[in-house]
Amino acid sequence: MGMTGQRYSGEVNGPVEQRRSGVGRVLAGLRLAAVSGVIGAALAALVVGVILKDVPVLATGGGVLALLVLLAFIGGRRGAGRDAPPARRTALARIEDLRATGGETADVPVTFRLTVAPEPEDERPAYRVKISQSVNLVDIPAYRPRGIVVVEYHPEKPWDVRIVTRPTPEWSRRAEEAQIDSAPESTLVRDPDGGTGAWCLLVLVGLLAGAALVVLSFRGELFASGDAGGSAAKESSSSSAAASSASRTFSTSTTVSGPSSSLLTFGRMRVTAMELEARVDSAYVTSLRIEDHRMAVRGDSARPLAETVHLPSLPYELLPGLVREARATLGVREAESWRIDVTPGGGAGVGPRVRVTVSGTEGTAHLDADGTGRITDRRAVGVS
Repeated sequence: MGMTGQRYSGEVNGPVEQRRSGVGRVLAGLRLAAVSGVIGAALAALVVGVILKDVPVLATGGGVLALLVLLAFIGGRRGAGRDAPPARRTALARIEDLRATGGETADVPVTFRLTVAPEPEDERPAYRVKISQSVNLVDIPAYRPRGIVVVEYHPEKPWDVRIVTRPTPEWSRRAEEAQIDSAPESTLVRDPDGGTGAWCLLVLVGLLAGAALVVLSFRGELFASGDAGGSAAKESSSSSAAASSASRTFSTSTTVSGPSSSLLTFGRMRVTAMELEARVDSAYVTSLRIEDHRMAVRGDSARPLAETVHLPSLPYELLPGLVREARATLGVREAESWRIDVTPGGGAGVGPRVRVTVSGTEGTAHLDADGTGRITDRRAVGVS
């Protein structure tokens, strides 16, 4: 039984926490809208007071703004005196999926979907979370779907999770021995303050509403000197629906050119693979072929994930070494061409198969490796 199977007993607290969090966000939104409305009204009062030369209105607007500044200062001082937040805690997590979002530098931004399994003393069930973290190119092959990693998280902010790239020996041993079940998708936690766009929109609406209330209150004095030509602005909205088929097959390739254009150049394979992934809009393919100046992928969205190759998790940085190994040890003195074929492993829990083929005047030879770049078989020239 996986570790998370023993942790779902506390899952009934999840909806309660979500309801509390939802009520807190609603109250925070109402408070923010009210404060924004007061600020908008105060600013509008200043403008109206200047235009109408009305000292009481001007003084009211200035006084409200001064009071808000004073309250913000006092709140800041009280917040600075609060206790420090609790320390981060260490736990194990299962990688559900990962996707590299770049690849032009040594550190690649990678989006992870994790199942975090807190320690028993935390009294919290396993949950899902989506994070983004930069990973060095050399370390990316160590992160694969269904793999176990060591993470740190805040007990009061479960969405604040970071993968520990250099865990202690004890946690490394625990990660190697642990088996964690996938948490339900319903346990996915998000940062309640992550939707900054919605909060900004709420502030804008509050400012405009407060300002409009003051302007409408003095509309008689403001527009008494001339005819008020009111114009109603009409807003139009358009919606588009895109239908997607249940399954699709795809294939694409790219050819690299220019100085140092060989795909054996360090980092070039991963960058090219990420470009192909973006072009086909899928990280899972049924085959990948790499040649000196060309890379091609094929895929079928109807195939189960166990029968596909996950492009971001392949050990691209180790493949040039496999090509050099095949050239030097399989009896081909002068290799005229080489290619790498990556195909699915053929079952759940079985990684992809990597085959390096080199050809020359002596014939053709093969070298096989697993999804981590470890050589599993050699077939020299003349060996059937």
